Amino acid sequence: MGQLQTEKYSVKNLDCASCAAKIENGLKAVNGVNDAVLDFASLTLHVKAKDISQIIEEVRRIEPEVELIPKSKESASHDHNEESVKTKLKKELGVLIVAAALLLLQLVFEDWFHRQPISVLEIAIVLVAYLIAGWNVLLGAFKTIRSGRLFDENVLMVIATGGALAIHAYSEAVGVMIFYKIGELLQDLAVSRSRRSIKALLAAKPDKANLKTPDGYKEVTPESVEVGDFMLIKPGEKVPLDGEIITGNSQLDSSALTGESMPVNAKPGDTVLAGQINKNGALTARVSRLFSESSISRVMDLVENATARKAKTEKFMTTFARYYTPVVVLIAAGIAFIPPIATGASFHTWIYRALVLLVISCPCALVVSIPLGYFGGIGKASRKGILVKGSNFIDVLAAVKTVVFDKTGTLTKGSFKVKDIVNLNGFSKDQLLEFAAAAELQSNHPIAISIIDEFNKNGRKLNPTEINSHIELSGRGVKARYKDHSIMVGNDNLLHVESIDHSKCEFEDTVAHIVVDANYAGYISIGDEIKPDAFKAIELLRKQGIEHIAMLTGDNNCAASAVANRLRIDSFHAELLPEDKVRIFEKLSKETVGNGKIAFVGDGINDAPVLARADVGVAMGALGSDAAIETADVVLMNDSPMKMTEAVSIAKQTRRIVWQNIMLAFSVKGIFIIFGAMGLATMWEAVFADMGTALLAVINSTRIIGRKNDPS
Repeated sequence: MGQLQTEKYSVKNLDCASCAAKIENGLKAVNGVNDAVLDFASLTLHVKAKDISQIIEEVRRIEPEVELIPKSKESASHDHNEESVKTKLKKELGVLIVAAALLLLQLVFEDWFHRQPISVLEIAIVLVAYLIAGWNVLLGAFKTIRSGRLFDENVLMVIATGGALAIHAYSEAVGVMIFYKIGELLQDLAVSRSRRSIKALLAAKPDKANLKTPDGYKEVTPESVEVGDFMLIKPGEKVPLDGEIITGNSQLDSSALTGESMPVNAKPGDTVLAGQINKNGALTARVSRLFSESSISRVMDLVENATARKAKTEKFMTTFARYYTPVVVLIAAGIAFIPPIATGASFHTWIYRALVLLVISCPCALVVSIPLGYFGGIGKASRKGILVKGSNFIDVLAAVKTVVFDKTGTLTKGSFKVKDIVNLNGFSKDQLLEFAAAAELQSNHPIAISIIDEFNKNGRKLNPTEINSHIELSGRGVKARYKDHSIMVGNDNLLHVESIDHSKCEFEDTVAHIVVDANYAGYISIGDEIKPDAFKAIELLRKQGIEHIAMLTGDNNCAASAVANRLRIDSFHAELLPEDKVRIFEKLSKETVGNGKIAFVGDGINDAPVLARADVGVAMGALGSDAAIETADVVLMNDSPMKMTEAVSIAKQTRRIVWQNIMLAFSVKGIFIIFGAMGLATMWEAVFADMGTALLAVINSTRIIGRKNDPS
């Protein structure tokens, strides 16, 4: 069995959503293709297949005009689609003006033409106008039928207008075709503008780097810079790659990554991330990661790949459109022939009503606006520093009823400081701190870092060679061999497991107990602070319809209770091992009412099992964290709990707009289908209703982009 290959393509010369669905369904049917998703909103094709080389040829077979360019080889021609829309608009507009002039001529002389026995001139004018206005619709219908797919919107329009010609409704046939084409052009323009707006949200990708060379600084592409190279970042420029500042002081704007415009101070030794903007001082930095591995590249890649994970609503509408069109044609055929045959009514009248039905029934409003709505929501979220890995997670976020938070680093700052050292059983405070620091030296846990920082305060340093072993005890602490002593540092659970005698189990703060050679030596009390916006975030989540807010932590019960009470959290579970968190989370998930979803918000590193189990796993404070970006479904690029409320708010807005479009399309089409069948609507009104609905839906989909997001 060949190994699956993954590739992304930019799609050119694709201007209809149903064509995108054809390509997607056609590729999925090809032997060796594991998955194919063509996102019409972003014009990106995502493919997983054993043989990628066959994809371009297969797409050319399905839609000969469509061109694929691998993202890896895409050059500055990325604006080609936008230019092609403008070129198409100018060309089509000229053609439609000619067709409209001919239609006007036919209308002016219509009475005169009708007085002639056989008006060859009228038929010639009508056919020329019809062919000029609808040549590409006719061509599209021919390709659809030739490929074995009998129905799409082009076929509907050809049947409707061709039928109108057959019953001598010449002006309606030409007029409907002209206005259908005008509607299509306006729709293309609206979609193009919305794409441009969304892409502008993500335009943080740096395009140049000032590389230090033996001959001075040289402007190069970020992709050509290697790890260890030195780069100059001038005031006002985007940071091109991740690195460490060597010289210079400045302020950095991280809004492209975090959504927060407040600049942060930058000095030698600090980290810079690709996509940040250098505000006011020149910086020299050493590159720490290749551009392809940089923060901004990962963010852009994540947003781009998000469109490959479609929401159930999108998938349903694609499937619905496939069966909807042939059903409409059958209903129209029934309306055209059953009443005249059954009642002796005029065939002309009922055929005309059936043609009206065909015109109003095009599914354009749904197949274009729904993916565009989700794409806009994902783009808006990314501008706010919220990376949603797929439109399916937009739906899940909107349906969340239970939110479970990790405590340390999520609701609290996670910036631990030693508050007190309590020495017991003959050990001094200095000994206690030294033993604890030695045991924690090789750990990167926030508690370990606070103990080591406290030990190093007075210039003291440990000799790493004197630490002979270091073992992590999952959820309990660490065990190490320092000099001739066996040391354990951990929580109360560790003392009970190891049967160490101690007098006190409950503490208000986080506590690290120290055991030396199986003797209890005392404990170090470590304080943490609740984040200033945590309380507001909890309250806003409740206003957004979240019914239950819980907290899980490995910390002691007293410390957890203090945080839960201050934040008015509904329930909390303390002193949990990683496997305990999953068990408790499963229980909370079963208690979530109805069809409500459950979200887990954590740091994305120590909570991987729970993040994976949640309906939607949210990693907070993931700026620069590869592990968090890989693990979570939603990534919050800074460590503010308020970002969770923004994520829920954007998801609900997006979901609301998508359903507004669905209700708009079905209600307008439903009304006009009834009107058409009853003879209360003409083909003119039908085409205006059809294209008007599509345009309104597209415009409505783009509202999420410009809307100010205030979760309160």
